[in-house]
Amino acid sequence: MTEVVKSPCISVCALDEDDLCMGCYRTMQEITDWSEYPNEVKREVIVRAQQRMKRRYNIS
Repeated sequence: MTEVVKSPCISVCALDEDDLCMGCYRTMQEITDWSEYPNEVKREVIVRAQQRMKRRYNIS
């Protein structure tokens, strides 16, 4: 059995002016579609969200 990729949600659900969640840095579309994504896509979304967070805070 394949391990399910957990949602990166940290229950800080507030969208910024770019429609990004300030808690997990997923887009509204990514949040909405999360349960439909296969694990591979979920992992890709998590990587993109981490990149967004790093850009926001200028972290290398």
